Amino acid sequence: MSDWMEIDLVRVYCGESDRVDGRPAYELVVEEARRHGAAGATVFRGVLGFGAGSLVHTAKILRLSEDLPMVVEIADRPERIDALLPRIEKLAKGGVVTRQRMAALFRCPVRVRDVMAADVASVGPDTDLGEVVDLLVARHVKAVPVVDAGRKVLGVVTGGDLLTRGGLSARLSLFGLLPADAREEAAAALSGHTVKEVMTAPAETIGERTSLREASERMVKKGLKRLPVVDEAGELIGIVSRTDILRAAAKVPVGATEAMPRFTAGLMQQARDVLITDVPTARPDESLLDVASRLVASPLRRVVVLDAAGKVAGIVHDGDLLARCGPSKRPGILQALFGKKDDEAAGVCPVGTAGEAMQTTVYSVAEDAALTDVLQKMIVHGVKRLVVTDDDGKLRGMVDREAVLRAIAGRV
Repeated sequence: MSDWMEIDLVRVYCGESDRVDGRPAYELVVEEARRHGAAGATVFRGVLGFGAGSLVHTAKILRLSEDLPMVVEIADRPERIDALLPRIEKLAKGGVVTRQRMAALFRCPVRVRDVMAADVASVGPDTDLGEVVDLLVARHVKAVPVVDAGRKVLGVVTGGDLLTRGGLSARLSLFGLLPADAREEAAAALSGHTVKEVMTAPAETIGERTSLREASERMVKKGLKRLPVVDEAGELIGIVSRTDILRAAAKVPVGATEAMPRFTAGLMQQARDVLITDVPTARPDESLLDVASRLVASPLRRVVVLDAAGKVAGIVHDGDLLARCGPSKRPGILQALFGKKDDEAAGVCPVGTAGEAMQTTVYSVAEDAALTDVLQKMIVHGVKRLVVTDDDGKLRGMVDREAVLRAIAGRV
């Protein structure tokens, strides 16, 4: 679907040699635009031009080393430019900044085929599970469709299937933290077993022409994070994930929401409307063994660390716990964390306190933040969950991708 809307176009004129803190000014302008979720930014390198000093800059062969003119264009809706422009002005001290109102035609993705991953790997029902693990790790994915000789979908193998039914010792996202011999041992333990022993079947599939709203409803209703996509003949042609849908929603300009209200209406809610309040917390001086027990008991798989005033000081993920263990102890702590052995399997690991292990960079939003802004922040930082705080920086809860998807699906 395409929709015309009013936007502002900002142009930043600067020189190729202009620097801010040692870095190219044009590069920092683009980074700032991306960080603030701008709809788009492009850098143009000029071949000839002059500025206020009247010095001609050219890209002719004999003068290639000369300072060439650069133009950065940023397009977005006016209210977002209002928020971004002060930051841009600080970075473009030696250049010229212009702003122009215009109309733009945005193509809004509305069907599964618009956002699905077409380069999808697949396996057969008799594929060895060791090969499946290697495939998932190599492609940085967490699931793979199972197909027959005619590319008809029989089922899906996920990282969860490998954990619960295949006996894998760690989530795929933590696999890289294990020492090489432990990874080889874990993969070897799966060898000899086949996909059909652990796969989820029959698979829930979706047609390529299905709307993104319907796809989100299906995922929420079935509790799924991804769906194999099939053509009219029922053959596998791709896979669509929750992240694909959320990225599409993040790209829909606010001015285009009237053209596709059923897909975007839920994003007009605020973080407080989809808040997860049951968030495990810890004090900085609490032991990591206590933190680990709370982390494992929570589906959030993280513990928020609060200071004496109740303000957010940091966050501890399961990967942070593993990082506090020597390589030889990591298999043991993983088995303890996933309940496959008692706590003694971890020995004296992990050692230390929450304050020593926590990450101090915590991505957060205010409780009155619109879900459009929540989603933008998730996409920009590549995170699944955000901490939600009040005006004083005190913890209110968390919001995750599933909650945002439920809002899109109209389930909030």
